[in-house]
Amino acid sequence: MPGDTPRLGEFELIAELFAPLAAPGGFGLTDDAAIITPPAGNDIVMTKDMMVSGVHFLPDDPPDLVARKLLRVNLSDLAAMGAAPHGYALGLSLPPEIGDGWLRAFAAGLAADQREFGIALLGGDTTSTPGPLTLSLTALGFVRQGRLLRRSGASPGDVVFVTGTVGDAALGLMALRGAVADPDGFLADRYRLPRPRLAAGAALVGVASAGLDVSDGLVADLGHLCSASGVGAVIEAALVPLSPQARRAIDHRPDLIAVALAGGDDYELVFSIPPDAVGALDRRLSGVGVAATRIGRIVAGKRIRVFDAAGADITPETPGFRHR
Repeated sequence: MPGDTPRLGEFELIAELFAPLAAPGGFGLTDDAAIITPPAGNDIVMTKDMMVSGVHFLPDDPPDLVARKLLRVNLSDLAAMGAAPHGYALGLSLPPEIGDGWLRAFAAGLAADQREFGIALLGGDTTSTPGPLTLSLTALGFVRQGRLLRRSGASPGDVVFVTGTVGDAALGLMALRGAVADPDGFLADRYRLPRPRLAAGAALVGVASAGLDVSDGLVADLGHLCSASGVGAVIEAALVPLSPQARRAIDHRPDLIAVALAGGDDYELVFSIPPDAVGALDRRLSGVGVAATRIGRIVAGKRIRVFDAAGADITPETPGFRHR
């Protein structure tokens, strides 16, 4: 759809495509700002992510999926802190080739996920740019005061878990570039459309000692948790949960295990649990529709190490995505 110009003017764009998505506190996007009133006894949790065409998504990705990914990566941050979504602000920096058809499909993607996740638009801004399409979203959620799940708090002896399966998105990007077979499109779908673990994140509050979402890669993000907690960790590669599609790819090319361990964009939750709370974790997650798998343990020190089934150290040289 790029190239389907002419494009709506700024005010027509807001009125036609984005005002219908507005939350009550957004006043139909007719004012300069929105209001947010948290429920009694709750804190406001805020997160912000940006996506750039050619860096965080492919230039020919469907615009509705681009919109949903933009929203979902922010929802994943809220999930990682145990927060429930409330609203979001949107920023669009649009190059000339992005026309009305692309924007309508993008807005339709936002509308679909607003319905699915119970979140609505509070405001935002649009600009023009000669550079690549750049998207920004700030999401707001609520969490009970004193119940926020943070990266700090892990202690030696805690057990490390991860939700869902790992490596699908990184392998999906390779599939979209023709480097990995993906006959049923599962891996590509996992790259294009994250599944924010909001119910699982809420269930971890009061049980997990620390947690965050896997955006930069499993090894890198567990490293962020350990850095904030002042500890190290050991991952047992044989325990890392893989989808059947990822397993087939790795069986065909064993070197791809490093991609699964260090590739980003999975948006699963990695977290630590005191050993005596593992039973409570099982009960909490029994009704949320996603499994959590034990993959290792927290240890003293600062290093993150990965061992294979034979006990060999296979820690990736590059643990994950770096933003700079």
